[in-house]
Formats: sequence, C-alpha cells, structure tokens
Amino acid sequence: MPDAVQGDKPIFRSDMTVELMQSMGSDETVVAAARVSTAADLSKDALKQDPEASKGLINFLMKNRHGTPFEHNSMTFFVHAPIFVFREFMRHRVGFSYNEESGRYRQLRPIFYTPSKKRNLVQIGKPGVYDFIPGDAKQFALMQTEMKKSNQQAYESYLAILNAGVAREVARMVLPVGIYSSMYVTCNARSLMSLLSLRTKHEDSHFPSYPQREIEMVAEQMEAIFAKKMPITYASFEKNGRVSP
Repeated sequence: MPDAVQGDKPIFRSDMTVELMQSMGSDETVVAAARVSTAADLSKDALKQDPEASKGLINFLMKNRHGTPFEHNSMTFFVHAPIFVFREFMRHRVGFSYNEESGRYRQLRPIFYTPSKKRNLVQIGKPGVYDFIPGDAKQFALMQTEMKKSNQQAYESYLAILNAGVAREVARMVLPVGIYSSMYVTCNARSLMSLLSLRTKHEDSHFPSYPQREIEMVAEQMEAIFAKKMPITYASFEKNGRVSP
C-alpha cells in the first residue's frame, strides 16, 4: 500500500454540518396520501384549491397519530459529524437508510471534535433528571488541551501503523470516537419527526427529551430544512407537542 500522508496537521472543530442533497414530496403529498381512498380528484390543482382544508387534514392526522400519510416523501442529507454522534444517530432504524465513509477503504482525515465554550461541561442531578451547566475556565482549558493532545497522538500512531504496511481496517482501531466521519442519511417525514422528538430539547414537547448536545446540533439543522420543505407538516408537528404520528 502507498505511504500514509504525513504532512496533514490535525484540524479541531466544534461544529456539525448538514446539507440537503435531494428531496421528494411535500405537504401536498401528505394530503394526497390521506385522501386517496375517498377523493374523486387527486390532481395537484385540486389539492391546491383549498389550502385551509389541507392544513386541517394534516393537523387531524398529526393530532390523532395517523402516521402513514407522512411516509410518502423522502429527504437525503449529507452529514459531517464525529463518530460518537453517528453511533447515537444510527439507533434510529425505522425509516432511515445510512451510508457512511469507511475507515476500511480510505485513510481517515485528521479532523477532530472539541467542544466550544458554549458547550456545558458539568453534569448535575441523576440519570433521567440530570442537566448540564457551564464549566469554569480551568475545566475548559484542561478539556481542550487534553483532547487535542490525545487526538494528535492517536493520529500519529495511526499514521505509523499505516506506514508499517498494516491494513487500514486494523490501523483505525487507535483512533478516537471524536474523529469526524461523513454519511448520507435518507428518511421520510414521519421517521424524521421521531428523531426530532427524541434528539432535541423543547419545553413545549409533550414528552421532554434530554439529548446529548452534539447530536442535537445535527438534529437542529435537519429540523430547519424540514420546516422549509414541509411547512404545514412542521407547524402541525410543533402544534401537537412535537410527537411523531
């Protein structure tokens, strides 16, 4: 195998990126799916003639948890985030498809996550009812220093193992879960609302959730895209306590 790249310096980031690659369907698709058994005319023009009725129907479906009409659409996202975020993300299995970059087939880049000063560091309370509060300057400095030192050392070990001719799938074992990966994620609105209900924290949610901040950073970007692509469905999701139908 060719020698690993030696000149790359570690990059430390505190953000996540989410990009919509493609989408199919809209609020009108939800309405069409719900009306298919009774409506005589399901053309797009017919569906647009009474937008208030469409809003009412979507709200009825959401409120009464008639979920299947929200499945006839799809959104494909490209997500760049640390591996530990993806391990939580992939717990969402129903209605999701994933393809992640592989450390078996390519040399992973030295991009690592380190929390910013906005990230609360100290846990208080008991599991299930705990919260996080900001750390002090000493704690933040220690966390930054040790993470960067550890990540840099791990990547240097990774390169050394690769340069000794060891396979990538073995060499990657020394890398931390804070290294960035990338993946394609495809889901429908129903499955996305399930993720948002669990991976974002909102006081007005009927079933409060307490996600790790890093996966919430990804979920918030997906939510903003969802709100723009399907505004009526999103508004109804909010109105009905952020519960997936």
